[in-house]
This record gives sequence, structure tokens and C-alpha cells, in this order.
Amino acid sequence: MKLKEEFITKDAHSRLHGLPKAVIALTGGIATGKSTVSDKLKAMGLPVICADTLVKSIYATEEAKDFIFHHFPDCIEDEKIDFSKLRTEVFNSELNKKIIENFIYARLPKKFLEAAKKTQQNYIIYDVPLLFEKHLDTLVDYIICVATDKSTQRERLKKRDGNTDELTDKILSSQIDIDEKVKRSNLVILNNGTLSDLEQEVERSISNLLE
Repeated sequence: MKLKEEFITKDAHSRLHGLPKAVIALTGGIATGKSTVSDKLKAMGLPVICADTLVKSIYATEEAKDFIFHHFPDCIEDEKIDFSKLRTEVFNSELNKKIIENFIYARLPKKFLEAAKKTQQNYIIYDVPLLFEKHLDTLVDYIICVATDKSTQRERLKKRDGNTDELTDKILSSQIDIDEKVKRSNLVILNNGTLSDLEQEVERSISNLLE
């Protein structure tokens, strides 16, 4: 299935990392159900590239482990990165956050383009949580936002990661408010119901974009 021409709004010169095919961004607030939507799209056979997966592949390198050991030695245990400790380090210090992000984002474009080359369609769906925070929204053709109400989002995040109230609030405050993301998106998929409701909404929404 091809992306309809009306939703191709960029050319390679104005698109993320100079990609010659259209980019549909899939975003949303943390713990809104974006990953569930992403998994559904993959199950439908659509070309999804997940930013978190790309980041994990960077963290899996010896280069990354050496970098973390140099800057945050307490976050290495049994020669592996302790991501729970690293997450706390990052969200407790803007400097630490900048150090980590500079390392990761310098390597992300190469990983992205390698993944995009493997797809055959005239578009890719880029699952990218920090689309707006990293000012990537002007570099994609179309934006889909997965949203839920704020209280549900907070409780899901706290339960999912086992965070304290304080860390949960810090993580949420580090992202643009979900209502603002909704306003700046082309399409919103609400996740306030059941899993079945969400899957049906995804199928309906995507069918309107493809031919």
C-alpha cells in the first residue's frame, strides 16, 4: 500500500535526514499507548521505524558502554548498563541529560537511514516520542499523535516503570504537554478505551492515509 499523494508534503531537501520517501511521524506523550499503536502498525505489515529501538541499538555498542562508564561509572554493573540508574541520573540533572543526548543524537541519523533503506514503500512511519521536543515536526510529512487523558497517562507511567511520584513528575515535565502535542498534530488517535477500541481506531485512521 502506498501513501496517498495528498499526504506527501515534503521533498528530500526539506525532510528529516534528507530521506527521499515520505515520513509519517507517530508520536504522543509517554505512557499514552504509542508503543501499542506502533506494534499494531507493524503487525499490519507497515514500514515502522522505532526511534527507541534505534537508541537501544546504539546503547548496545561497546562504544556506548565505554562512554557511560567514563561519564557515569555507577551506572555500569556486571559490565552492563544499568538503565534504571542511568534514567535517574539523566532526569536529576540537565547537564547529565545533555551529555547523554549529545552522544545518542550524534549517532541516530546513520541508524535511521540504514533502517529506512530496507523499506520498499514510498513512505516510512517513524515512531518518535520526542518529535516536538527535538523540533523534528517541521521535517516530516504528516504527524499522528496517540493521546490519553493526563491522569491515566501519569498512573500508567508510574505503574509501568515503578517510578516514585517525584521521578514520574520529572519525566512528564520534561516533555511537551500532551494537549499541546494534540494541537500540533494532523491526526489524533485517542486511547481512552479498550485495546480492541484502539486497534479499530488505528485500522480506520491508517486506511484513510493509504491507497
